[in-house]
Amino acid sequence: MGTLITVIALLFLLFVVLGAYATVKVIGAAKRGVDRTISQARRTVEDTTLRARTLAQPGPTGELAELRLKLRTCMRATQDALHAGVAEDESLKESLALFERLSAHGHELDDELKRLESEPDRATLAARLPALRERTERITQSADSLRWAARDRARRFADDDLDSLSAQIDVESGALRHWTKEPGPAAAGWPEAPAADEAASGGQTWPENPESRRAEEPTRSAIDPPVRGPAYPWQKKPRPESTT
Repeated sequence: MGTLITVIALLFLLFVVLGAYATVKVIGAAKRGVDRTISQARRTVEDTTLRARTLAQPGPTGELAELRLKLRTCMRATQDALHAGVAEDESLKESLALFERLSAHGHELDDELKRLESEPDRATLAARLPALRERTERITQSADSLRWAARDRARRFADDDLDSLSAQIDVESGALRHWTKEPGPAAAGWPEAPAADEAASGGQTWPENPESRRAEEPTRSAIDPPVRGPAYPWQKKPRPESTT
């Protein structure tokens, strides 16, 4: 009895542990989903705000917003391209590691541009804009280089696979079109012309046919005439038939 209670207690404890683990996993997944949604919403709001500042605030402030928008758009596109490609091509892991290093410089520049948006000294801000513009160009050009290299690599693999597939399809199409006509039954030939001796004896001879042979035989009457037997003296002579 005590053993049974112990087993039941262990099973109950196991169910409780499994339930707690499943609950933690579900809560973690839900939290990550909520964080991802919040991050996307925050990013969308920031991008919309930067576009509005680019149009509504000309001068150094609008140019800072334009630089931030360009930097964020380029880095996000490169990140998405590399993460999508590394799942199919393991060689992109090194490119992804290089992008992570480049992304650190991008975040540093974005934070600096964000701080300068509230800078009241417009003259100092205008003097620093050329250096900020150059840093932005260097980072975005490096990100573009990684992104386009990954896309070119993926397109090259797709082209090679398409070329191989096209060659196989051409071979298969040629095999399907390569049919041979089956020889039909030989036509019955006519008998050969008679030789010279046959022509002199009476013309061409044709193969014998049982039906023609039966046709050439004289037909025998169905009722044969009576055959007269020997005449005896005691028999009467036949009287001639009367003409009257």
